[in-house]
Amino acid sequence: MIIIHAKMKVNREMEAEFLESVQDLIKSSRAEAGNVSYKLLKDTEEDDTYVMVEQWKDQEAVGAHNASSHFQAFVAQAPKYLAAPLDVQAFSGQPIRK
Repeated sequence: MIIIHAKMKVNREMEAEFLESVQDLIKSSRAEAGNVSYKLLKDTEEDDTYVMVEQWKDQEAVGAHNASSHFQAFVAQAPKYLAAPLDVQAFSGQPIRK
């Protein structure tokens, strides 16, 4: 499983528009065949900061997502919403079953 944390520092004046525009990305990404989970979380310690927490079946699913039209459309619009460069971290992992 591939886990991605995409941290976004959003320009305060653009926050409402950002939250509206990201909805299509979330909905469409969740519908992708290799998606396990796709959530946008608001950081409670850093103002105007959100983290997209993604889980994908494998690297092939991540590649398909990155090439998708909904992802490419969001990436093209993202600079107008962000106050800092996107900070993306990717991890490989498996769920721990108790």
